[in-house]
Amino acid sequence: MTTALSERRHAPRTHREIRLAARPAPGAPLTDDLFEIVEVATPSPEPGQLLVRTGVMSVAAVMRTLMDETTDVPMRPFALGEPLYGPAIGEVVSAPGAGFAPGDLVQHDLGWREFALLDVTAAQRVEPGLLPDPAAHLSQGPTAWMGVTLGAEVRPGDTVFVSGAAGGVGSLAGQIARLRGARRVIGSAGSQRKADILREELGYDAVVLRGAGQIEEQLRAAAPRGVDAVVDTVGGEQLQASIAVANRGARIGLVGALGAQLTGSITPMTAIDTFGLLTRGITLRGNVLHADHLDLIPEWHDQFGAGLREGTLTFPHARLHGLDNAPRALRELIEGRHVGAVLVEL
Repeated sequence: MTTALSERRHAPRTHREIRLAARPAPGAPLTDDLFEIVEVATPSPEPGQLLVRTGVMSVAAVMRTLMDETTDVPMRPFALGEPLYGPAIGEVVSAPGAGFAPGDLVQHDLGWREFALLDVTAAQRVEPGLLPDPAAHLSQGPTAWMGVTLGAEVRPGDTVFVSGAAGGVGSLAGQIARLRGARRVIGSAGSQRKADILREELGYDAVVLRGAGQIEEQLRAAAPRGVDAVVDTVGGEQLQASIAVANRGARIGLVGALGAQLTGSITPMTAIDTFGLLTRGITLRGNVLHADHLDLIPEWHDQFGAGLREGTLTFPHARLHGLDNAPRALRELIEGRHVGAVLVEL
């Protein structure tokens, strides 16, 4: 990515950005008419600002939630008629008095546009060589690391269940659990194709399939001795099943609510067996990375870089090309077409 960007560091007079043209109806699929691609003047940075050419951006399930007018997540909703935002890696084009030089790579949260103007405090320098591929900085690994280490507190010998195992978080959480010494790792997925990838490529021992019978029955069959740790990214029936199958003293880390986010549900609710939590001493803990645990990001990058080089970790992801394909990338993520993170390379 660096080489491609280095060949075109001068900013054109105009660039394109993607704006939210309309809000989706609750539960309705995403359609192209919800987005608008607009050509705008390329801004000039003032002292203390950076102009960054976007190289690669990521899409995530939470973006579907942010398309609603109000949300319960601790992030501002997308504004009608304004560009969407999200994690991106780009190359500095101009940085007057900002301590950056043209060609430096930075990470920021103003994706969905070809050029981003941001204050220097809103950019994080991407350390050259820290990860073999700079795009790996856009993985959801920090959330997976948080879920495994703080939420589920995975320990050697544990049987671990990861819901939404084929997603950007789950595809890394299973690998991390294995590195932490888990004896058996079980995931859930929405298709046989994904289940095969989880078992054959990502180290899962067994996979529970949505739509192939009751989740609880499948999980009991896959974990006849019960589960000790859970990384839950989905909620709903899968969370209920994990509580039902959890051993005494089990730890359940909540790091997502995909069951609601992917359907546009406004009030995601899950019936919880509180008596079971009490009598079996089960811990149920919610963690939000960007609200409470930003310190885990550099820790994860150190682990991720070492794991990628040693071959003990992989970065499952799909890449679409061109800003025009960003709405499609989000739509395909919501539809569950990919395994791992979904990126758009500009």
